[in-house]
Amino acid sequence: MESALPVWFEIGSMVALLAILIIDLLLIIKRPHVPSMREAALWVGFYVGLALVFAGCMFVLGDAQHGSEFLAGWLTEYSLSIDNLFVFVMILGAFKVPHEYVQRALMIGIILALIFRGIFILAGAALIEQFSWIFYIFGAWLIWTAWKQVKHDEDDDHSEGLAVRTIKRVLPFTDDFHGAKLSVVADGKRYFTPFLLVLFALGSTDILFALDSIPAIFGITQSPFIVFTANVFALMGLRQLYFLLGGLLERLEYLHYGIAAILAYIGVKLVLHAASHNELPFINNGEHISWIPTPSTWFSLGVIVVCMAVATVASLIKMKKTENKEGHKPTFGAGDL
Repeated sequence: MESALPVWFEIGSMVALLAILIIDLLLIIKRPHVPSMREAALWVGFYVGLALVFAGCMFVLGDAQHGSEFLAGWLTEYSLSIDNLFVFVMILGAFKVPHEYVQRALMIGIILALIFRGIFILAGAALIEQFSWIFYIFGAWLIWTAWKQVKHDEDDDHSEGLAVRTIKRVLPFTDDFHGAKLSVVADGKRYFTPFLLVLFALGSTDILFALDSIPAIFGITQSPFIVFTANVFALMGLRQLYFLLGGLLERLEYLHYGIAAILAYIGVKLVLHAASHNELPFINNGEHISWIPTPSTWFSLGVIVVCMAVATVASLIKMKKTENKEGHKPTFGAGDL
C-alpha cells in the first residue's frame, strides 16, 4: 500500500518518538526509583492517549485505511508486548534484580526490543517486496506460535536460555549485583555481574518475540511506517505498566489464549492472502485464486479487540473465584515485585 500520509508527518513522528524515548531513558538514569501506582498509571495513560491521538492524526491526514491499520497493528503489538512483559517479570524475579535498578533493566530491554524489531521490519519489508509467497512462511510461523501459546509451558526456565548458559560458561561472573555495573575488578581480575546476564536474557527474549510480532503486524499492513510506529507505541510505557500491574500480570491466566487466537487468525489471514496473490499449479489451473475472501482491516480490528477482551474478562473472573476460595484478597503493586 502506497502511503498517502504527508512526508513531514512521517519524519516529524519519527523524530518526536525518538525524542520521547531518549527523555524517558535520561529520566531513568538520573533518577532510578520504583514508581508509585499513581505515577505508573499516569505514564501508561499518557502513552495510550498519545497512541490514540496519533491514530486520529492518521485518520485526518491519511484516510480510514491508514488509521484502522495503525489501530489494529498497535493493539496486536500491545498484546504481544504484554506477553513479552510477562517473561520480563519472570526473568527479573529469577535473577532477583534490586528494585531500584528494575526500571533501568526494563528500559534497556525495551530499547533492545525496538532495535531488533527495527531490523526485522526492514528485513520483512524487503522480503515482501521481492517474494510475495513469503506470506505462506509468515502465516505458518504464526499458526505454530499460536499453538505454542496454547500449550503454554509454565515450567520453562526463561532465565537460563541458551544465550545465558553460553555466556556463563565463557565469562567469569560475581554472585552479587554491584549496582547497575556490568563488570567489577576484584583481586586484579575483572568479573562480570549478574546484571549483564539479565540484559542477555532480556535481549534473547526480545529476539524471540520480534520473530512473532513482525509477521503478525505485516499480516495487517504492509506499510513499514505503520509497522514501525505501531511497534514503538506498543513498547512505550511498558516499563510503567510493569509496576502498575505488578503481581496481577501473573494472574491473567487466560491472556495467552487470547494472544494465541489473534496469532492464529492473522496466520490464517496471511496464508489466504498468499494464496490469492500467488499461482498455485495444482489448484484453479495455476491461476490466482481471486475468489478467496480477504478480511477487512476493521474486521481484523474487531477480532483482536474481542479476543483480548474475552481473555482478560475470563482471567479476572477466574482470579475472583480463586480469591473467594482462598478467603482473602491479595493486593497488587510495585511493592509486590
